[in-house]
Amino acid sequence: MDYAKMRAIAVELGAYAEQLEGAWSVEIGPSGPVLAMMCPSKRHEGTVSRIRNQLNAQLPATHPGYVCENGPEIEHPEIGRMRLPDAVVIPDGVLDEEGVAVDATQVLAAIEIVSPSNPNNDYVEKLADYPAMGIPHYLIVDPRTGTIEVHSDPCKGRYTRKDPYIYGDSVPFGPWTVDTSAFRRYGKAGD
Repeated sequence: MDYAKMRAIAVELGAYAEQLEGAWSVEIGPSGPVLAMMCPSKRHEGTVSRIRNQLNAQLPATHPGYVCENGPEIEHPEIGRMRLPDAVVIPDGVLDEEGVAVDATQVLAAIEIVSPSNPNNDYVEKLADYPAMGIPHYLIVDPRTGTIEVHSDPCKGRYTRKDPYIYGDSVPFGPWTVDTSAFRRYGKAGD
């Protein structure tokens, strides 16, 4: 199926999802459009917020005119993919443009916080899609295990570099640094 048809189905799924209770996302992966219920936990959202705030403090020095924000969808029609990262580093101006999705070629980095219910989405599917989309940096934070992976140097549709870290580390992420000392794991009482 060509991307235009998949995108049309994704739009229909998105319209349908607006009538449902709860928060839903539509992505286009290797098998086509997917509608998934989103129910991020407070710790998931807290981690996204910490990363976004840290990167936004550093971006004026490294990439003036760029921001780290939740969403929006990113798409790469040539390879037939549309994804909704937890956060992205993009030019600030694209947020004022008409439409729903950002061209993936404008994305400097994608950030995903692993959900307990579907870790393969971040570790397998998006780990294949983001380098194929040409996104230079991909950060995977896993509150289930307290681990972080930094993927970089996309070449021929895959990342050629993977650097592992643990919670508490100061994590080099492209030209930025993410302090993970305040990150919290899922299900850890007292954290």
